[in-house]
Amino acid sequence: MEIDRTNRPGRTDRVAKGGYAKTGASEPAGAAPGSAVVSASVLGIPEAEFTPRVRDAIMTLMHEVDRLRKEVEQAHARLDDMARTADQDMLLPILNRRAFVREITRFTSFAERYKTSSSLIYIDLNNFKTVNDAHGHAAGDEVLRHISNVILSQIRESDVFARIGGDEFGVILAHVTADQAAKKGESLVKALDEHPPMIDGKAVPLSFSYGIYELRAGETPDSAMQHADRAMYAQKRSQI
Repeated sequence: MEIDRTNRPGRTDRVAKGGYAKTGASEPAGAAPGSAVVSASVLGIPEAEFTPRVRDAIMTLMHEVDRLRKEVEQAHARLDDMARTADQDMLLPILNRRAFVREITRFTSFAERYKTSSSLIYIDLNNFKTVNDAHGHAAGDEVLRHISNVILSQIRESDVFARIGGDEFGVILAHVTADQAAKKGESLVKALDEHPPMIDGKAVPLSFSYGIYELRAGETPDSAMQHADRAMYAQKRSQI
């Protein structure tokens, strides 16, 4: 219901003759002129019954409702922050394994319900241990950040990207078949090769292996990840 707050003819006289206006009681500090009367009209309280005590009770109730509303909003914001923290990798600004497993379940549900194709790419750094051994774990963390940034720059917002393990990453490509995902895997490795991480001004030599698996309706996340992991290790063995 829209409330007309303009001064209509006769409105001022009626307010002046009603309830609290006749007693000369002042409105609470900070209250807009006539706000209590408007509130009373909204609540359906006759002006004759809108005494100072009723007015004060309503104003107190309105302030309490506003306070509770703000507390609820703050609680929702905290819950959203906690959910984001629970899903984010401890080192990188991408999803963690827990969130990735949940997303696999979501995409396999899409495959069952809408018959849409989605594919998983499992990426592994072949010689990452040598980086930590030669340069330390802090430098290794920077290398991982660089790699995640390169991969993020090569995928769509609709895709899902996560760190599955220490030096293993996973990508879910939405509406993509296994053949299409294989081509994307090649382009990701090419981008990583063309943009190597730098330590002390020198490029860090790294190689990558990846496995492709098209998600199937009703499949468990563990099964899907095992298939992609096996495909990744098969490629790794072929590179030796």
